[in-house]
Amino acid sequence: MILPCYNEEVAIGRTIADFRAALPTAQVYVFDNNSRDDSRAIARAAGAIVRLESRQGKGHVVRRMFADVDADIYVMADADATYEAGAAPAMVAKLLDENLDMVVGRRRDQVDAAYRLGHRLANVLLTRCLAAMFGRQFTDILSGYRVFSKRFVKTFPSLSRGFEIETEISVHALQLRMPVGEIETRYAARPEGSTSKLSTYRDGLRIGWQMITLFRQERPVAFFGLIGTLLALLAIVLAIPLGITYSQTGLVPRMPTAILCTGLMILAALAVTCGLILDTVTRGRLEMRRLAYLGWRLPPPTRPDA
Repeated sequence: MILPCYNEEVAIGRTIADFRAALPTAQVYVFDNNSRDDSRAIARAAGAIVRLESRQGKGHVVRRMFADVDADIYVMADADATYEAGAAPAMVAKLLDENLDMVVGRRRDQVDAAYRLGHRLANVLLTRCLAAMFGRQFTDILSGYRVFSKRFVKTFPSLSRGFEIETEISVHALQLRMPVGEIETRYAARPEGSTSKLSTYRDGLRIGWQMITLFRQERPVAFFGLIGTLLALLAIVLAIPLGITYSQTGLVPRMPTAILCTGLMILAALAVTCGLILDTVTRGRLEMRRLAYLGWRLPPPTRPDA
């Protein structure tokens, strides 16, 4: 059980107690991300193993967690007492019974204060964008409540720095065509005195940009093909009046436009060519990641609460 933590002294003791009750045989790790309150002391007093990640950002924390913790099954949740600890055994059971590599806790908010309208709309929009780019397999890509197999954790090349880490995790699973699942879980309001670290606009833009970056890296033919198509269409639209004039008079009076159209078509061809070349590189990288993933075995189907 691993819990990212930043200034959560109000909620962390309750979070640890709830997950200890739900998973009594699990080890609880708290990774503190430069908290300026008593979060670390409270976590130690509650019996958790506390580690420190000095580089600010959830992506850095998850990368450190996945590198340092060795387990057969990983349960990850934010230490803000919003996720339903009682759902953890069912998520672990689904992972084991169906031989999955990841189970996502799909959030169902209990009260309006639990899930701000801006966050809800952004989550729906980003989830649909991800489905359009990589295929539909998730309905809540920004959930921080997840259960992983060991082979997922140890083959995930985490590169993100902030809250875009959940998007990177989802794309990793989709690209390697891993078996994954979802379970609906309750999502509660934060305890009084605890505040969300997620900025609707700043982090939303970062997540969107991360999605575009991953689309360019993982689907270069589609990405550069789209750019090439748009450039070619623009060139054709600009060239239509020139073609009409030339058919009527035999002249090309707007030479700069003709040169622009030629340049746009050349750029379109270059974009498509880049996509085809990069696709070969991407397929090679994907094959290496897939082979690394297949090098890990799933743990035996023994539940941690047995």
